[in-house]
Amino acid sequence: MSTVPPKEEMSFLDHLEELRWHLIRSVIAIIIVATIAFVFKDFIFDVLLFGPKNKNFITYRWFCSLSQNLGQGSSFCIEELPFRIQSRTMAGQFSAHLWTSVLAGFIVSFPYIIFEFWKFISPGLYEKERKNARGFIFIASLLFFVGVLFGYYIVTPLSINFLGNYSVSSEIFNDFDLSSYIGLLRASVLASGIIFELPIIIYFLTRIGVVTPDFLKKNRKISLVVVLSLSAIITPPDIASQIIVSVPILILYEVSILISRLVIRNQDKAMQNV
Repeated sequence: MSTVPPKEEMSFLDHLEELRWHLIRSVIAIIIVATIAFVFKDFIFDVLLFGPKNKNFITYRWFCSLSQNLGQGSSFCIEELPFRIQSRTMAGQFSAHLWTSVLAGFIVSFPYIIFEFWKFISPGLYEKERKNARGFIFIASLLFFVGVLFGYYIVTPLSINFLGNYSVSSEIFNDFDLSSYIGLLRASVLASGIIFELPIIIYFLTRIGVVTPDFLKKNRKISLVVVLSLSAIITPPDIASQIIVSVPILILYEVSILISRLVIRNQDKAMQNV
């Protein structure tokens, strides 16, 4: 336990005031990065946002090469994405520009947001636990960014390819609204980023006694159903896409079981040393 004398206990209102300033600093960080993203709109939109609608996008080329190497010919090659993106409201493009900049601000500022969150909860932790702050911030940020990249390079292209090529009649041409396209990309990226935080979430739930390794192992089958349901929500309704998304989530679940086991083991050691 910490040898440093505990600070004077704060009241509920003091905690709220402290939380308010952490939130304010986080919002300021998001606004600063969002302002920079707002200025570089050409890169944000032409390169990042509209990249997955280009048939030469790296993911499509990778799947095409993979199918050829597996002897499937060009079955996974993208020849065209037959749709256009349009804006049907007066403020549509400006609104998309504004909120996309805010999204970019949140994603880039995520490590600082996690840092502010840690600063808020760290006074209630032991000295040894506070020393692990850098590790927590790094791992949480790394998992989030890996999830965002997974959502951008895997989930988004799969969704765009499936929905962009889907047709119920040759009489219908796909003209997608700008807000619909950005909404799909935003949901894929953020959902993946949050899902990849599963080990961090399990770590805290184990620490406060909500879950245990035995509970997680016992409910593997239920978790499999939940994972498949999540995959169905964030991906198009085809088996290949759901399997591609399910695999890393299942791996994260197994990693979470190991983390939960380590937390319990460390807690048992701490109790024995008391």
